[in-house]
Amino acid sequence: MDFSGEYIIPSTKQKVWDALNDPEVLKQCIDGCEELNKESDSEFSARVTAKVGPVRAKFSGKVTLSDIDPPNGYKISGEGQGGVAGFAKGGAAVTLEDSDGGTKLTYTAEAEVGGKLASVGSRLVEGVAKKTADDFFGKFAEIVSIESKLENTDTKAAQVQQVAEGSSKTSDNSRLFWGFGAAVAIVAILYTIFG
Repeated sequence: MDFSGEYIIPSTKQKVWDALNDPEVLKQCIDGCEELNKESDSEFSARVTAKVGPVRAKFSGKVTLSDIDPPNGYKISGEGQGGVAGFAKGGAAVTLEDSDGGTKLTYTAEAEVGGKLASVGSRLVEGVAKKTADDFFGKFAEIVSIESKLENTDTKAAQVQQVAEGSSKTSDNSRLFWGFGAAVAIVAILYTIFG
């Protein structure tokens, strides 16, 4: 399955790039993310609890970044294992461009699932993956925007955490498959697409 999207983030390209490579920011944006670690400048690992239709499982996976062009974008590829629930693998290209009002983030992604996940039905999996990507980038844009506005204040960390907690409370009832989750935007995107 393939999908894409774009978002205008009211912040500089460098700040968006930095956030895309910050595990703490990304972890806040991935529903069900229990752990997200930056292993090196080009590798992340994560554990995410996700649900697609009747299938609910914990996934562990690694994401690798390539074609890294700071602060303009990168490609991401990865694979996640969910035990008996199956597997997900895929990749995405993420680009950042200056735009009126901030930075335009564009992504194109592809994913493949197997095991029980594949039996759920491609329409459901594709819908969940797309929604998860949209949720991730919406939350990411909100956090980066707030960080930009609060950059010089002592309340930055508390308010960003408050936004993340508020967003996760409203999405508790709709916790969906992690997918591509983008690696960070991508670990998230990877995990989000995996959906």
